Amino acid sequence: MKQSHFFAHLSRLKLINRWPLMRNVRTENVSEHSLQVAMVAHALAAIKNRKFAGQVNAERIALLAMYHDASEVLTGDLPTPVKYFNSQIAQEYKAIEKIAQQKLVDMVPDELRDIFAPLIDEHAYSEDEKSIVKQADALCAYLKCLEELSAGNNEFLLAKTRLEKTLESRRSPEMDYFMEVFVPSFHLSLDEISQDSPL
Repeated sequence: MKQSHFFAHLSRLKLINRWPLMRNVRTENVSEHSLQVAMVAHALAAIKNRKFAGQVNAERIALLAMYHDASEVLTGDLPTPVKYFNSQIAQEYKAIEKIAQQKLVDMVPDELRDIFAPLIDEHAYSEDEKSIVKQADALCAYLKCLEELSAGNNEFLLAKTRLEKTLESRRSPEMDYFMEVFVPSFHLSLDEISQDSPL
């Protein structure tokens, strides 16, 4: 049986730090970000289905979100101001991401490739799936800003403002629900969120 380096590569996502140009109170890596995006995307999909008559596959969306930044193990996490400096750079970076995604897919053994390719290649996502994963990705970046700001790090003030605009442009009923029900707790301390449920 031929060996595959696929999961050895993915395990290195934990070595790639996000927000590389920003001073962080707590460093966040791509692996933990991907887990949080998967949890939030799953929640958004579940809210959409339960509250707003959606018919999306919440479990598939969680998987897509889990792999949404997998190509960064080959490309690194390019800072947003660089990535979107102009349309030409953004377009070229998309092309590089596509090549990296294909390189990862090619690492998967042939007999499993049809399972993993649609998770890694974002062109296989439906419009609903893509929208929910992008919402969750932006929401998690916003939550990171809230955490940094609550720790007294004003470095994230402009990023928070930028992300509020991004969230507004991707607004949906399920996101509004998430923002109203879950996000306010991110402004609270551990003691405050633990008061209602002592061990």
